[in-house]
Amino acid sequence: MALLCFSCNDMADVEKEIKLPEHPTTGKMLVLSEGLMNLNNSTLAYYDFVEKELIIDYFLQKNGRGLGDTANDMILYGSKIYIAVNVSSQVEVIDANTGSSVKRIPVFDENERARQPRYLTYKDGKVYLSCFDGNLVRIDTLSLEIDGMVKCGRNPEGLCIANEKIYVANSGGLDNPNYDNTVSVVDLKTFKELKKIKVAENPYKVFADSQGDVYVSSRGNYSTSQPYRFQRIDSYIDKVIQDFDGLNVLNFSIHDDIIYMYSYDFNSDNNWIKTFDCLSEKIIAENFITDGTKVEKPYSVQVNPYDGNIYITNTSDFSMTGDVLCFNPDGELQFSINDIGLNPNKIIFLKPVPYKCPTATLLLIFGLSHIPQYAPSPSISVPCI
Repeated sequence: MALLCFSCNDMADVEKEIKLPEHPTTGKMLVLSEGLMNLNNSTLAYYDFVEKELIIDYFLQKNGRGLGDTANDMILYGSKIYIAVNVSSQVEVIDANTGSSVKRIPVFDENERARQPRYLTYKDGKVYLSCFDGNLVRIDTLSLEIDGMVKCGRNPEGLCIANEKIYVANSGGLDNPNYDNTVSVVDLKTFKELKKIKVAENPYKVFADSQGDVYVSSRGNYSTSQPYRFQRIDSYIDKVIQDFDGLNVLNFSIHDDIIYMYSYDFNSDNNWIKTFDCLSEKIIAENFITDGTKVEKPYSVQVNPYDGNIYITNTSDFSMTGDVLCFNPDGELQFSINDIGLNPNKIIFLKPVPYKCPTATLLLIFGLSHIPQYAPSPSISVPCI
């Protein structure tokens, strides 16, 4: 397995596989791979679009140790990256610019039992973390300490923020076949649960659009082959107002009120990838991919906020290293990076930092006799000539 995970370290081979277009607005990409449970083999890969530098074992190289066991989620907030490592029951905090670990936040109860962190979101200086032990945890981003906790439902998964409330999908996934079927609504200010909203069985991911609608994908009951479900919650009245019959969504993400969604059938190996308009509540394209590119087993979907390209992670087998495929909004493959990690599940993008020219240099170049009043500091962030 180690040989498989690190098979891309030969840059000569990598350069043959990667055909990157110009990405002037994207500096770097970080790809989290969860590995396999209880094998302690989660990885964080790094790609620099400008330098075309790929480092598969980026976290290991930067910190001299592994990331941990089963890293489920990763967010960028401010200058730091937060990674939820489920089986290790840690939140790894790293510097986004250097990749160096800032702190490992242990997530255990008073009896030293693992709370098993799953997914992350953030707002107003706080990071919020769902934990399989049934709690929503709050982390202060200044002290990097847990400063609050509220009980939700069984085995919470995805979470999102809308209308000053946190929505937490309570899956009950560890109680098969007796799943949970609720979404907890937690007030941001009081950090107390306001209510539970009944949804389809085994809710998994939740995301909000610009109108305050919260979309929920539910994985159903595996024991009875119950299909996935997709529903819409109005965050102003906190009720399910729409159930999209026949739209069996496993996972999705939202960007500019467009949902990129996919389904995968573990029995038949069939999948589909579609786009959906949050404003009209209708499917845009039944088949997002338009150039015939095949995705064997989609594992996540994300959008690069700097150029609008859509990234789909793929695995041919859940015990083998997977790939990252980049498509433009028209569904045409731009490039792929193969064997990026074992079960790649989250990507974040870092915008390139423009070079700051000294003010004196600018004065010489442009012949300015004074610094404009709107100049915020002795350096102005414009490209040098």
